[in-house]
Amino acid sequence: MIFEFIATIAAAFGMAGLALIITHLSKLAGKRAPKWLIPLFAAIGMFAFQIHQEYNWYGQQVSKLPEGVQVVKVAKSTTWFRPWSYVKPQILRFIAADTANTSVQVDNQNIHLVNLYLFERRRSVQQVPQVIDCAAPARADYVLQEKGSKLTLDEHVKQTTAWRPLEKSDPLYINVCVNQK
Repeated sequence: MIFEFIATIAAAFGMAGLALIITHLSKLAGKRAPKWLIPLFAAIGMFAFQIHQEYNWYGQQVSKLPEGVQVVKVAKSTTWFRPWSYVKPQILRFIAADTANTSVQVDNQNIHLVNLYLFERRRSVQQVPQVIDCAAPARADYVLQEKGSKLTLDEHVKQTTAWRPLEKSDPLYINVCVNQK
């Protein structure tokens, strides 16, 4: 985040330098450029860089994902204080699933333990383990510890009642259940 701040300041100085060249050229031409031209160009540089970064953040993050980690959900957003997002919505959050490293088969059932990674702009990545029942289809949070003792995947599947339905068209179901066969 500090590098992005430094780059934003550099973009402001670059555009202000361009405006400074324009003011000097206008003096040579015998006309005076307005005094507000340099701050205006600096602001344009800062806004342009920030908007560029907001739209390219998703692509940068996806290109850094290791092999076997697939994007399963993307959240596009528009906000009033970013009016340009109404023209083209921004991707500020997405979920990726580690489909290459899933645990499979609990009591001969088609159940997978998969790690989901929650990405959000300007926040650290969160890891959420999920149990996916391909037969139901349903998903549940995998609790690593319950009442001080560690549960195995078998015990967790038998004890959990918090199953949430999962559509067969859901990219999580497709990447974990269909593409793993």
